[in-house]
Amino acid sequence: MNLAEVETFLTIVNTKSITRTADLLFLSQPTVSHRLTSLENELGFPLVIRQKGHKQVELTAKGTDFIILAERWMSLWKETMELQRNQDSLLLTIGCTDSLNVAVFAPLYDRILNEQTKLDLNIESHHSSELYGLLGEHSIDIGFVYHKLHYKNIITEKIFEEKLYLIQSDQPVIPAPAIHTDELDPSLELFLSWDDNYQIWHDRWLSSASRPHIAADTITLLDRLWKKPGNWMIAPQSVILELSHYRPLFISELKNTPPNRVCYKIKHKYPKSTSKRAVEFFENALEDFLAESTPSFPIGQVWERQK
Repeated sequence: MNLAEVETFLTIVNTKSITRTADLLFLSQPTVSHRLTSLENELGFPLVIRQKGHKQVELTAKGTDFIILAERWMSLWKETMELQRNQDSLLLTIGCTDSLNVAVFAPLYDRILNEQTKLDLNIESHHSSELYGLLGEHSIDIGFVYHKLHYKNIITEKIFEEKLYLIQSDQPVIPAPAIHTDELDPSLELFLSWDDNYQIWHDRWLSSASRPHIAADTITLLDRLWKKPGNWMIAPQSVILELSHYRPLFISELKNTPPNRVCYKIKHKYPKSTSKRAVEFFENALEDFLAESTPSFPIGQVWERQK
């Protein structure tokens, strides 16, 4: 088998069309058909059912079974190319939610890149629900999510949890150390759904009465949109520490306490051979990083953190 034949077959699987495959690969239709026939001859069995007058390609039973092997072949080829290109350096692809990348791991990334010149990082931000699929496809090497799902060949491990607080500006509407959500004006809320458990809690105590004033999916955007002195937000400790670099905050506990946000590390049971060393190095650095003490902040008063 060669790369061109396997790539052509997998493209046919996705498009279900010889014509569409030819267009995508910038080939003639006879060339696509020749590659497919050549691959079948090497394998010794047909991959597609050939029927005159049918525009959509249908796979044989063995053709369907061969998809998994073809995908593995492509994966191994990509890893081989990676070894050839980066003999002296390691590449690690990390998938996280936006708030984790910005508020928790940015200092860790900075430390690793300063201390380890032979490790390159490819950092991606995705929703937790997307990261399991990306890891299953080996599109990322390690991921961090906020809910535990049971996926075949994916190992999930809890690494930390953090409490959520109410934050207001340095001119708080309710300057109290503990506040109930019934006392808050929903029309001034800045909202980000931190995880599924928080969403359920928020739906019960706040969304049933009114929708948030502004809802977004990144903490950077919420910070940019925080314009009114009366705006308020419920956020986990790591996000509060991050926001405190840019604005003074009044921090309160919530009387109707939201659930803690739990962070899980996810890894593939069968990692790519080219990423094993990089994953091990990152995990060791992560363990040291999480063992360090987390800065605390005052409750019930304005806090202006030193930049």
